[in-house]
Amino acid sequence: MEAKPAQPYWNPYVAGFGLGLVLLTAFVVMGRGLGASGAFASTITAGLNAVAPGHVAANPAYAEYLKEGTTPLKDWLVFEVLGVFVGGFLSGLLAHRVTRTVEKGPRISTRNRLIFAFIGGALMGIGAKLARGCTSGQALTGGALLNAGSWGFMIMVFVGAYAFAYVMRRQWT
Repeated sequence: MEAKPAQPYWNPYVAGFGLGLVLLTAFVVMGRGLGASGAFASTITAGLNAVAPGHVAANPAYAEYLKEGTTPLKDWLVFEVLGVFVGGFLSGLLAHRVTRTVEKGPRISTRNRLIFAFIGGALMGIGAKLARGCTSGQALTGGALLNAGSWGFMIMVFVGAYAFAYVMRRQWT
């Protein structure tokens, strides 16, 4: 049986408009915007709280995720990120894009591609904690609220991306 060809990606302007509607819906329904790094912080806090509750309670970085009588896993962002994973997988299935592969250029090995991806993800996580939000929380939610710090964050994201684009592009072409 021959696999069906993958469907083309959406027009980025249509996808951006749809993302804006999702953000507006989040504000109206949940009273909060979108974000992702808070979900990971809540998950880490819940795990640490299970093994070292005294340490979590004494550490302000973790304690902010603890609410009396409930678990950090009941946070809106945790459910939002779970929905992103499920929705992304279903979208991939419907567009015939779900395959077992590593996206990479011809000049980089699969091992190095995964190492760079891990390093980039770790740097992004550290940056999100220092900036008190990731690109979705700072750019989408903070930008929509006209938060000056969020706009500064996004300007620096673009500056960093353009500064490293030449080096990274050589790995992909």
